[in-house]
Amino acid sequence: MNLSPTLERFVLHWGEMGARWGVNRTVAQIHALLYITGRPMHAEEITETLGVARSNVSNSIRELQSWNLVRLVHIAGDRRDHFETSLSVWELARTVIRERQRREIAPTIAVLTELLADPAISRDPTDAKLRMRETLEFLQTLTAWGDEMLRLDTDTLSKVLKLGARVKKLLGRDETAPATEAPAVTPAHLLGP
Repeated sequence: MNLSPTLERFVLHWGEMGARWGVNRTVAQIHALLYITGRPMHAEEITETLGVARSNVSNSIRELQSWNLVRLVHIAGDRRDHFETSLSVWELARTVIRERQRREIAPTIAVLTELLADPAISRDPTDAKLRMRETLEFLQTLTAWGDEMLRLDTDTLSKVLKLGARVKKLLGRDETAPATEAPAVTPAHLLGP
């Protein structure tokens, strides 16, 4: 398959961004290719389109499957395995966030919880224990918030994200005034009219 210059640039850029996000360039390019073409593809077609080794495609697809970003599909009349990804950017974002929480944040929470429960920590400096506890609380809060956001339907989540800094106004916060207890915020406040 030959990509148009625009689609090729998208795929190449996604590969570059993937490398910056800690993802193998080919893994990111394959995901971008499946996403932007919007149809299932078999490994040979991916290999030919991207000009990468077949073994690299196989390994990359396995990596994408481990992230739940690519799934195996079968096409009637074709014995080859085909692969597809979600065409919803919101679903893809949710998947990446869930996987990052599971792979990166959850293990850190577990280690910090274990360290803070270990009696040996009593011999460590108070400031170090405080920083560990604050880090744990931050990660737990971030995870709880992320879980709540992931449960929202796409329309509601989009509205919440578009609120941005306007949330301060809903909470009655003024940057120049000293912080006071915030008024109760209900879902109706966040969703607006």
